[in-house]
Amino acid sequence: MSESGIEKKAPLRLDKGAGGARRSRGRGWLYAGLAAVLLVGAGIAKRALAPATVEVLTVAAAYPYQGVTLLNATGYVVAQRKAAVGSKASGRLEWLGVREGSVVKAGEVLARIESKDVEAQARQAEANVGVARASQVQAQAELFEAERLLRRARDLADRNYVSVSALDEAEARAKRARAAVTSAEAAIRAAEAGARAANVSLDQTNIRAPFDGVVLTKSANVGDIVTTFSAAADSKGAVVTMADMATLEVEADVSESVLGKVRIGQPCEIQLDAFPDMRFRGEVIRIVPTVDRSKASVMTKIRFLDRDERILPEMSAKVAFLSRAMGANERNPRVVVHKDALVGEGAASAVFRIDQDLAHRVAVTRGAAIGDQVEVSVLKAGDRVVRKPADTLKDGARVEVSSK
Repeated sequence: MSESGIEKKAPLRLDKGAGGARRSRGRGWLYAGLAAVLLVGAGIAKRALAPATVEVLTVAAAYPYQGVTLLNATGYVVAQRKAAVGSKASGRLEWLGVREGSVVKAGEVLARIESKDVEAQARQAEANVGVARASQVQAQAELFEAERLLRRARDLADRNYVSVSALDEAEARAKRARAAVTSAEAAIRAAEAGARAANVSLDQTNIRAPFDGVVLTKSANVGDIVTTFSAAADSKGAVVTMADMATLEVEADVSESVLGKVRIGQPCEIQLDAFPDMRFRGEVIRIVPTVDRSKASVMTKIRFLDRDERILPEMSAKVAFLSRAMGANERNPRVVVHKDALVGEGAASAVFRIDQDLAHRVAVTRGAAIGDQVEVSVLKAGDRVVRKPADTLKDGARVEVSSK
């Protein structure tokens, strides 16, 4: 109590320590909330900026015949007319006038073997013909003389100037003369036949083309021994192998389980491995009436309706057997894409084409369907498009190709 008797009270003071703690805790929660908001925003932004994972399809070129193909088979190009050309004569090859790829005509001389001995035999045979003809002339002269004497003997016998035995002798001489003439004529025919045989043997030393065609391989060279059956060591049975390119066809093995889909005259499309971008029209001409039991297949032969000088024997071929023939306007390839890449209908049809890592929406015009593929405009073969694009995919969105 103060001197005046009045008690003075102490002034009111705030506890600064407790208030500061409360303010610090408030700021902490505020900062934590802001951090959470920032993290959520960053996550949302990251998800928004992350590329979409997509599957990709490739735009291709397809032929309309693929939509009417009943079955496919593989085979090889062969020549229906093919020959290993040799000689019936034996000897050393002295001249060869062709090489691989030479175009020859039927009867043209391809090669020649040594023929001096055969030529000498031919000349001897022709000389024998001359000898036989000279003998015929002599026999005819003797016949003429014998018949003259026979007529004279008969005239004298009628006048009783000669004996009967003299007449008989004249008749016998005439008969011998006639027989000699007949023998001489036969000798001429035999000599002529021998001359023809010798000339044939001489001609057989010339190896000729049996038909029009192209030389495929050369089996012998000048100096090689050519024999009929190639029995001697290092001898050759054939000089060249040739084929008639006008008879090229495809031999394809068709599984017997689908043989019912193949018929004579059926239209086909032929693709050669050597020319993958070309197609050739074909037609089934023969079905070999036997089954290869080791492969359970039947050989089917397809002829080419389109000729091309680049088609060669033994080329690998793929054959598509069609349900109908293709028109002239169906011969060219079409740009197609799988139907899974298309979005929208009608005039609103579009695809998402991938350019680097961006997906661009491209409007397209739909055409005819070829199996699961659809003909489209604007695109070109090789373009990459998104398969089954999501509804949320936008034009220009970043994408990442799935590794599946």
